[in-house]
Amino acid sequence: MKKILLGAVLALAAAAPAFAAYPDKPVTLVVPFPPGGSTDAIARVLSQKLQEKLGGSFIIDNKPGATGTIGAAFVKRAPADGYTLLVSSLGPFVIAPHLIKGVQYEALKDFDPITVAVQAPNVLVVPVNSPNKTVAELLASLKRDPRKVSFASSGNGSSDHLSAELFWQQTGTEGLHVPYKGGGPAINDLLGGQVDAAFVNINSIIQHIKAGKVRALGISSQQRSPLLPEVATLDEQGVKGAEVQSWQAVAAPKGLPADVRARLHGAIVAALNDPDVKPKLLAQGFEIVANTPEQFGKFQAVEYGRWKQLIETRKITAD
Repeated sequence: MKKILLGAVLALAAAAPAFAAYPDKPVTLVVPFPPGGSTDAIARVLSQKLQEKLGGSFIIDNKPGATGTIGAAFVKRAPADGYTLLVSSLGPFVIAPHLIKGVQYEALKDFDPITVAVQAPNVLVVPVNSPNKTVAELLASLKRDPRKVSFASSGNGSSDHLSAELFWQQTGTEGLHVPYKGGGPAINDLLGGQVDAAFVNINSIIQHIKAGKVRALGISSQQRSPLLPEVATLDEQGVKGAEVQSWQAVAAPKGLPADVRARLHGAIVAALNDPDVKPKLLAQGFEIVANTPEQFGKFQAVEYGRWKQLIETRKITAD
């Protein structure tokens, strides 16, 4: 018995310094998209604050391609030691696996969820010179000319594309989807009037709304945004079941030690609520979520099923 107890004590003594030392080498935050987008921005905020709160260095590694699945697959294959993390939008977690054949990971099984960091609604916008001044007028145009009212998106399978598909499904209408290679080009053509409408993440479009360069018709959240209190929700305007939140989350390869996950989770939550960070994120339209790993896992499963059903029903492809 003494030998067993001594062995246990020695094992604990050996493990304690290892945890206390985390991180004792650089931690890589893999962003599966190019620099400059919302996910990249959240990752850079986290990397700076995690360095302050945990010590060590946190490095951003942008690995774009295949709607985010290349970067996600890279993280899946990495050691589950807390030194490689995935910072991603909802796409690779709950959308891309239904769109892309041969994805090299199982979204619900191959990652340990840490937290959903932030979420933000999409805003239905039209060019400032559009004849459609309300959601009702836009719906009338869609019913009058099916598949002739163009909706821009940042790409096939993006949250803005699926927001439009959900909007059409719930209203019994049909628009013309015009996918772009990124949100920037889509917004530029919207500003120029080359497309008729778009669902755009609030943080990407709010400055153009405030400047009067585009007209906001509705917002996809359950409640109005405090940043755009004058913009009614889609639900308020009679469009039921079209709520969409874009979100960014942090996960690790499956098998992350519980103590490392707890330490990372605590530091990420503290970073998001840091007085230097939270007000800036809120001002950009992000809502701080910072939920638990268990809540993230349950939320991911619900979102995964929801988008799977829409993609199959609407016969949406990545092509």
